[in-house]
Amino acid sequence: MQVQLERVLEQVLARNPGEREFHQAVTEVFESLGPVLERNPQYVDAAVLERLCEPERQIIFRVPWVDDAGHVRINRGFRVEFNSALGPYKGGLRFHPSVYLGIVKFLGFEQVFKNSLTGMPIGGGKGGSDFDPRGRSAGEVMRFCQSFMTELYRHIGEYTDVPAGDIGVGGREIGWLFGQYKRITNRYESGVITGKGVTWGGSLVRTEATGYGTVLFAQRMLATRGLSFDGMRVAVSGSGNVAIHAIEKAQALGGHVVACSDSLGYVVDEAGIDLEVLRQVREVERLPVAEYAKRRGGAHYVPAARVWQVDAQVALPCATQNELDETDAKRLVESGLLALAEGANMPLTPEAVALLQSAGVLYAPGKAANAGGVATSALEMQQNASRDAWSFEHTEERLASIMARIHDNCAETAEEYGDPGNYVLGANITGFTKVADAMLALGVV
Repeated sequence: MQVQLERVLEQVLARNPGEREFHQAVTEVFESLGPVLERNPQYVDAAVLERLCEPERQIIFRVPWVDDAGHVRINRGFRVEFNSALGPYKGGLRFHPSVYLGIVKFLGFEQVFKNSLTGMPIGGGKGGSDFDPRGRSAGEVMRFCQSFMTELYRHIGEYTDVPAGDIGVGGREIGWLFGQYKRITNRYESGVITGKGVTWGGSLVRTEATGYGTVLFAQRMLATRGLSFDGMRVAVSGSGNVAIHAIEKAQALGGHVVACSDSLGYVVDEAGIDLEVLRQVREVERLPVAEYAKRRGGAHYVPAARVWQVDAQVALPCATQNELDETDAKRLVESGLLALAEGANMPLTPEAVALLQSAGVLYAPGKAANAGGVATSALEMQQNASRDAWSFEHTEERLASIMARIHDNCAETAEEYGDPGNYVLGANITGFTKVADAMLALGVV
């Protein structure tokens, strides 16, 4: 790493103590930027790196709510509006007990580059709460969402900051959040939030977009070596929205998906994951994946273990950050892994990434591979602004075109900077230069 980059990184670590995920995300990007600074000294002169690593705004607030027993509960809410050089802040809300400021800043930082890669006019931000929706009644979750939005509403808007869903925040929660926003503001401002229901301003394909986009990126990446999903053995981590739609698209392209997981363990179904059963268990009844194995003859459940013990030619981590470590990566390489595309944000540790790259495995970082979700959110904003609605086929075609462009831009940039096939380098440089040029154009702000 260049001296200039090391100096700025030291400042970031010192100014943000204890935020290990944020440190990891910044380090990963900085490791790619040396050649860019050599070609573009104006970025150094204008302190673009320093400004890029400091969020434009960080909001922390109390979220009081009442449970079904009448007890008052208190959680902490966050919104980090990281960078608006390309457009209004855009990024999801995560409700999970692991959420703290460092997680939100890491996600927001990644979002800046991811949104840049889409080519859409959106900046980067992220938010959420340490509220755990698991085991809570619908009434409790609704009351929490309403309390959360009672504070958040004053910080967002279709031209300011546009949240969406993430872990723990699906279409149901988006509805409650938007309903409270409308109630407080007396405005039907559709573009203030994305991931809405199709009947009230949402976009077709938005639910599917992150999972579909991850597989589409992987498919294009495989094609660079004359390969495809057809007949490939696939393992997917997670069993939520992103994982389910990654499974669906991989199967549609001929992949043989044999495993998926949740936080408690994983299931293996050598006959191929039955999406109908999985959806019933996870989306309708909201039960652990262990229930899938009980209902699906021939499938078996492995508790308290990670899905990466399963042999796979294509791996799609779609759960959470740092879920796949160096040991997992080594085992996957030994089992014949050909490609890995990240459906989650930063699901691999740095050591795991290095091992895959050294082994020649095709590796797509999340900021590129899972950008389909936010790209389709931007398409939803476009439809809201024009009071229009597009067909599923048209929106999916737009998604496919965006994912192809992201892949090709990353591949071309990696080749331009002398490291063909390095999608990490390509994604980081492509995303960074667009944001950096916009920041220079806007002056010192």
